[in-house]
Amino acid sequence: MDFLTLAEKRYSVRKFTRQAINQDTLDQILRAGYLAPTACNRQPQRILIINQEESLEKLRRCTKCHFDAPAALLVCYAKDECWQRSYDGKASGDIDASIVATHMMLEAAALGVGTTWVMHFDPAAIEKEFAIPDNIEPVALLVMGYPAPDATPFPGHWEFRPMEELVSYNQF
Repeated sequence: MDFLTLAEKRYSVRKFTRQAINQDTLDQILRAGYLAPTACNRQPQRILIINQEESLEKLRRCTKCHFDAPAALLVCYAKDECWQRSYDGKASGDIDASIVATHMMLEAAALGVGTTWVMHFDPAAIEKEFAIPDNIEPVALLVMGYPAPDATPFPGHWEFRPMEELVSYNQF
């Protein structure tokens, strides 16, 4: 499948089977994140694999958007390892972690694994439940599993604003 077809067919899965993701498939998804570009190749991303029942229960205490997925990846970054823009000090961590998460999300889709990008979680609860060190910043949860036979996209998934509203040439 070519990239644009993959991007078009992928949707946020909110209903999963209980089938576990095998280690080879998980390794391929993680490799996609590993290969993702980061600012100055600093690679500040840190990924916590959540796929054991005890850890999944912890996750359920941190967000209502777990969708009973059989696995999740908590995508974080190390605050002290990010590149910083000299003009204003903006750090690359959120962006780097988002690129990594996107690569993994698309690889998962290519492998038939459904995902949903979740930002709706309590960071303090995540930090407490998973003993996240102070220098690690959680950015996104990528809940994942095999889509249930009756899984469907969010009703507004196929609605797009006109391209002309989103793209400009040379000036806004």
